[in-house]
Amino acid sequence: MPKQLLQGNQAIAMAAEVAGLKFFAGYPITPASEIIHEMVNKKHIRALQMEDEIASINAVIGASLAGLKAMTATSGPGFSLMQESIGLAHMMETPLVIVNVQRVGPSTGMPTLPAQGDVIQCIHGSHGDYFPIVFYPNSVSELYKYTVTAFNAAEESMSPVILLSDGYISHLYETIIPHRDFEIKKRDRQPLGAGNRHFTGLSHEDSVLKTSDVDNYRRLITRLHEKQQLTAQRYNAYEYIECGKDTDTLLISYGALSRMAYYFKDVFSLYRPIRMFPIVEEIKNIAPRYKRILIMEMNTGQYAHEIERILHREVEFIPVLGGRIDLNEVKQKIFEVNHDRRP
Repeated sequence: MPKQLLQGNQAIAMAAEVAGLKFFAGYPITPASEIIHEMVNKKHIRALQMEDEIASINAVIGASLAGLKAMTATSGPGFSLMQESIGLAHMMETPLVIVNVQRVGPSTGMPTLPAQGDVIQCIHGSHGDYFPIVFYPNSVSELYKYTVTAFNAAEESMSPVILLSDGYISHLYETIIPHRDFEIKKRDRQPLGAGNRHFTGLSHEDSVLKTSDVDNYRRLITRLHEKQQLTAQRYNAYEYIECGKDTDTLLISYGALSRMAYYFKDVFSLYRPIRMFPIVEEIKNIAPRYKRILIMEMNTGQYAHEIERILHREVEFIPVLGGRIDLNEVKQKIFEVNHDRRP
């Protein structure tokens, strides 16, 4: 397979086709618009520009129920509009992929600049208890790889899977080898109209509505949670770079910002979650080796709070806000909490 120079959003579209995507619906929004631009030119994919993001996610749900692998792509404001239907898709166990290319918010924010402000929205944006699988690559080649992974995880879990990106990674150009030798999970459930299936957001059991049965609801939520956890365990994606020198500090970062974190690999050990949620259990084994844990992210501490919760310890947080990723600024912020550890 020859190398190709691809933009991140182009890599997502190309990988989705490899994964078996047959239906795409979306609404143009910076910095995700190139994905729909690519989709409309693919012969074997039915691509629709909908009137808004609410229509887009519902069209994708309908296509998936009809038996097609389906996907949508958006940024933060559009992702917010999709949340009620994302919850519906989880309740109906509908496999699909949602790409969220993050930008500065809230509201329309700063459309052209990258951010990481939708991390918690991925797992708590809809109502009720649900348990999304979320991936966040940090390069064009990883966007390609984990787009395919997201489709496979969606088919295995029979649920929406979220692929996070950001305005930096999605607009980055890198040379990659677009492999096509992935194992592709096929749909193993009958489509709408075949057999006896449940197609509303109400509590149910074996396609029978049980809207006021507390015991049934408890069984349902327990089953959905266990199913998501078991699927996620097959995709324990993370990167851990142990510092060659003695260090008492672990630096955690992800997405675009993790590319800058590599600069500090000779000073600190580095940990990068790729499967953001459910949080990879290995962090519980890695973190106790370090006296200090620094978390650097482009928000006000969304993942830091999750890491504190799962590790039951305080962490030091380094915010990088406003869409600007500047090495000197990041170094200054890090040294504010590490005065004696300059490289």
